[in-house]
Amino acid sequence: MYENGVPVRRTALPAVVASLLLGGLMAPAARSAPTAPSTFVHPGVTVSKGQLDFARDKVLAGAQPWKGAYDRMLASKYADLNRTPKPRATVECGSYSNPDHGCTDEREDAVAAYTDALAWYITRDARYAQKAIQIMDAWSGTITRHTNSNAPLQTGWAGSSWPKAAEIIKYTYTGGWANQGRFATMLRNVYLPVLIKGSNSNGNWELSMMEAAVGISVFLDDKTSYDMAMAKFRTRAAAYVYLSSDGSVPKTVPSQHLDTTAKIVAYWQGQSTFVTGLTQETCRDFVHTGYGISAISHIAETSRIQGQDLYGTDVGERLRQALGFQSKYQLGTAAPSWLCGGSLKLGLGPVTEVGYNALHNRLGIAMTDTQALTLNNRPAGSNNLFVAWETLTHGDNPG
Repeated sequence: MYENGVPVRRTALPAVVASLLLGGLMAPAARSAPTAPSTFVHPGVTVSKGQLDFARDKVLAGAQPWKGAYDRMLASKYADLNRTPKPRATVECGSYSNPDHGCTDEREDAVAAYTDALAWYITRDARYAQKAIQIMDAWSGTITRHTNSNAPLQTGWAGSSWPKAAEIIKYTYTGGWANQGRFATMLRNVYLPVLIKGSNSNGNWELSMMEAAVGISVFLDDKTSYDMAMAKFRTRAAAYVYLSSDGSVPKTVPSQHLDTTAKIVAYWQGQSTFVTGLTQETCRDFVHTGYGISAISHIAETSRIQGQDLYGTDVGERLRQALGFQSKYQLGTAAPSWLCGGSLKLGLGPVTEVGYNALHNRLGIAMTDTQALTLNNRPAGSNNLFVAWETLTHGDNPG
């Protein structure tokens, strides 16, 4: 019924069934939205100190798959100590990054800063920490805004990587970071005001933007922004992944005014049969679907580190079902005629490790297709946008 995503009747499940979706492992979906912790945990954006220590110990011991994941990371262009950052005052990004005036440079510099921060933590080679700082300083001393149609999404993508890098450097590197305050000001003034507004575009936009907003809020110790981003995230996640318990049609985001079945079907890429695990962009392509799934997993993981369990809510169930549904077809199962007209555009990307580790390894939930895809893809690399090295940081990591 669940992971295989067979067609379901368009009636809501009884409340008692909905509350038992994980066989007693998961609480009912109707829980209050998370609020910011009284004190934020640092480093605490997607990866915790405990997870970093686990990964470091495994790499130093030469254990697999972590050593292979680390070697792949260190051999990538993002770990190059000769990298020269390319900051711009104005980053202009049109649809599909056309024009691309600093878009790729910003995203890849942000991933590089995070890569260097991870390399620093594992090797304790100060050169990597200093390179991460150099990249972050270059951008914090230059950028003032993002423009053109893809500006909100670009802000989300780059803004997802910056705080992950900054958290590791600020809270584990003792060699000093003189411009740390300027970097925080950049996040607060250039990124957060755009992100917190959200987006009514395809759901992966707002999910990525909320991932960035949550991470930035943790770095800034900003409880108000954290709560705002989490609330917007909960609404969007429920509208992005369908569960049969949602009713005859998917949930919606009120600001989008999708108030008829016809409008909802159009927004869901023309898909009119709704099954558990289907996402709003499954029939668009798996690449963008992967962006949305990744953001859901990253926010859930950050929330867990900060002391509140989203995996034990409908968010965890939506993540589990989305992973299983997409993984099945990514592995090669032919699409039935009722699904996207029988034709799928695959390419899910390296986005399964965080959710798989949390739901399967920590909670003990069987995830056959997700497990197969995750193991096939190891060691997971980077999608060159905002996902990077998650076999290293989350592969079978008890955290």
